[in-house]
Amino acid sequence: MARAFRWLFPHPVLTILLAVVWVLLQNKFTPGMAVFGLILGTIIPLVTAVWWPERPGSIRLGRMFSYAIIVLWDIMVANIEVAWIVLTKPNSKLKPAWIVVPLDLREPEAITILAGTITLTPGTVSADLSDEGHSLLVHALHTEDPDGVRDEIKNRYERRLKEIFV
Repeated sequence: MARAFRWLFPHPVLTILLAVVWVLLQNKFTPGMAVFGLILGTIIPLVTAVWWPERPGSIRLGRMFSYAIIVLWDIMVANIEVAWIVLTKPNSKLKPAWIVVPLDLREPEAITILAGTITLTPGTVSADLSDEGHSLLVHALHTEDPDGVRDEIKNRYERRLKEIFV
């Protein structure tokens, strides 16, 4: 029974998410739209399942929620900091830096979330991942201490992602 369920719903969370998004896109809830959303939510993951990587083992959702809150806070703070830099510092006084962040993470999903977090935070962008996935190249708009930026990324984000992806 479980094997048949896994075959029919290779990504059950994605199935539900696609059905909900479909209903939201219709801008009106009807039973027919809900059924059609479930049909789409079943067919799309089945057709694309061969291209999906293996799912990560276990994810601590509570820690993922707190991580999301921290990232949202950091995005708001960084927006203010970048606005201040842009408004008060002339280009000649900016100190951009390329920073190599060595990674302890090995799960592709965790590395992707880390790179996305860095890019979403104004003032930094993930530019490259090494061939073996052991380091991430990050560009900072302005920093007095590139090593401090590296340490902050490792302590604030990577450490928490290691706790989420057990």
